[in-house]
Amino acid sequence: MPLNRRKFLEKSAVTGAGVALAGAVGAPGAQAAEGKRGTQRYAFTVLGTTDLHGNVFNWDYFTDKEFDDKDHNDVGLAKVSTLVNRIRAEKGRRNTLLIDAGDTIQGTQLSYYYAKVDPITAEGGPVHPMAQAMNAMGYDAAALGNHEFNYGIPVLRKFEQQCRFPLLGANALDAKTLRPAFAPYSMHRLRTPCGRDVKVAVLGLTNPGIAIWDKANVQGKMTFPGLEEQAAKWVPKLRSMGADVVIVSAHSGSSGKSSYGDQLPYIENAAGLVAEQVPGIDAILVGHAHTEIPEYFVTNKETGKRVVLSEPLKWGQRLTLFDFELVWAKGRWTVEKVGARVLNSNTVEEDPKIVRLLADEHEKVVAYVNQVIGTNAAEMTSAEAPYKDVPIIDLINHIQADTVKQALAGTEHAALPVLSQAACFSRSARIPAGEVTIRDVAGLYVFENTLEARLMTGAQMKVYLEFSANYYVQTAPDAPVDPAKLTNANGTPDYNYDVVSGLSYEIDIAKPAGSRVTDVRFEGQPLADDARFVFAVNNYRANGGGNFPHVAAAPVLWSNSEEIRNTMIAWVKAKGAVDPAAFAAVDWKLTRNGTPVF
Repeated sequence: MPLNRRKFLEKSAVTGAGVALAGAVGAPGAQAAEGKRGTQRYAFTVLGTTDLHGNVFNWDYFTDKEFDDKDHNDVGLAKVSTLVNRIRAEKGRRNTLLIDAGDTIQGTQLSYYYAKVDPITAEGGPVHPMAQAMNAMGYDAAALGNHEFNYGIPVLRKFEQQCRFPLLGANALDAKTLRPAFAPYSMHRLRTPCGRDVKVAVLGLTNPGIAIWDKANVQGKMTFPGLEEQAAKWVPKLRSMGADVVIVSAHSGSSGKSSYGDQLPYIENAAGLVAEQVPGIDAILVGHAHTEIPEYFVTNKETGKRVVLSEPLKWGQRLTLFDFELVWAKGRWTVEKVGARVLNSNTVEEDPKIVRLLADEHEKVVAYVNQVIGTNAAEMTSAEAPYKDVPIIDLINHIQADTVKQALAGTEHAALPVLSQAACFSRSARIPAGEVTIRDVAGLYVFENTLEARLMTGAQMKVYLEFSANYYVQTAPDAPVDPAKLTNANGTPDYNYDVVSGLSYEIDIAKPAGSRVTDVRFEGQPLADDARFVFAVNNYRANGGGNFPHVAAAPVLWSNSEEIRNTMIAWVKAKGAVDPAAFAAVDWKLTRNGTPVF
C-alpha cells in the first residue's frame, strides 16, 4: 500500500467547546445581488449526506457485484462526490458547505475490514477509507451516529483524528464531567462580495439510543441526553456568538417515536421535536431513519417560524441541498428564504478521483471476502424468510445456540435448554451449494451485533413471540395473501421480527395483533409458564433494541465481545462443511384459523 494511504491526517483544531473553521471566500458577485434601494443579498448552499454506512463505491461486497435494488438506486461516496463537484461548480466552491448526519464507519465489509482485519488503531495502521474519501471531498463537519460506537471508542477516536473535519455531538457527554466529549458545533465564515461575512453554525446531535445499543462500549464513559434539551442549550449560545444561520445535523429521525419505548427518557427520533421546540434553528439535516424526505417544514411553537428539514436516502443514494437566500437588514444577515431538495446519485458516474484514491483498499477487501472457508450441501436463501421458516435463518440460530451451550458448559446453567432468536437482516442473503466464502456467511448477518445469553421463562417467551408477531398485517381468513404486503406492519423493519428456535408455534395472521401466537410447544409438549430457558440473543435486542418485552431486564448469564458474524465465520471454518439437513426444521408457520397460509 502506498505511503500516502497510511499517513496520519491531522484533524481541524478545536477552539473552545466547538470547532472554528476557516472562512470560505465567495467568488466576487457569484452569489450576491443588490435589490431595490441597494438591498444586499447573498445565497449559499449546504449539501448534506447521512447514513453512509461505509459505502464508498457502488459495490455490494456481500454479492461481489455492483449494488442494485428494485428501484435501481446507486450507492457510495464516489457517486456523491460527482454530485458535490457539480453543485460546487454551479454555485461557486466557496458558497457551499458539505456536512453529514452520522453513521459513517459501520455497515460494509470495507468499513469492517479497516476496523477489525487491518485496523486503523494498529501502530502505523491505515487511514480509514471513509476518512480518506470525506477528506478528499472536503467535508466541513459531520455529526456522530449511533453506529460510530459499534467498534468501541478507540476506533472512533482514531477515525476522529484522521478526519480533516470535526465530528460533532453536543449531546455526547463525558459520563464523569458531563461536558461534551466531542465538539458540539462548528462555526463557518462565508465571505460575501458585499464585504459582510455570513457566520454559519452547524450543531451536531446524536442518538440517545447509543446508551442502550452500545451499552458495553459506552457505559460509565459517556452519556447521551435528549436532543431537544441540548439544542435548547446550544442554539442560543451560537446566536450570541454571532451566528447568522444555525443548521442542526441530527442523527435522529423526524417521527417523534422511539424503538426502545420508555427504557430511556429521551426520544430516539426527535428531529421534528427539535424544530418545533427550539427557536433559532434555520434547517435540520435529518439522519438515522433511512428514509427519504426531500423537504419537510415544521413550525416552531414559540416563534411561528417554519424550519426546513431534509433527510437524504441512506448509503449515499441521495444528496440533500439546502438553498439559503439571505438579506442584509438592520445591521445583520437574515434568512429570507430556505428550501431543500435531494439529488439522486444514480444520475451520475463515480468520481474518478475517489475511485483512484481507494482502489487498493477496495481490492484488498474484495480478496478478503472471497476467501473460501467451507462447503455447503444445499443452497440456502433468505428470500422467503420474512414469512416462512427457512434453513438459512435456522443456521444462525443453530450456531448461536451451539456457541452459548459451549460457553455455559460446566456452569450451574449448563443443564438448561437453549433457545435462540434471529431475524432476516437481508432478503437477498444466499449461501450457495458447494464452496462457501466469507462474504456468503457475512451477507447473512450484516450488523455488528454480539451474542449474549439471558435467563427467560416460558411465560416471558410467549409474550416475546406475541410482540414479534406484530410484524404481520392482519389478513382475513378468506382474503388473498400477497407476501409483498403481508409483512412490515406499522413500519416494523425486518430486523425487528424475531423467530425463535427451540420452540414450535403458530402465528394466526387473521387475528388482531396481541392474540396471534398459538400452540407454543417445547419438545412436543405445551410450553409451561414456569419453564426456564437460556436465551441466545444479540446485544441489540438484549439491550432493548426494538423494545421487545422482558429480555432487557432478564438476568445475564454470559456475554461475548465477538461479532456474531465472526462467530459464524469461525464456526463454518471449524466445521469445514455445512449441511442444512443437520439443523433445519419447520418450527413455526403462519396460519389462519388453524389452516397454514403457505
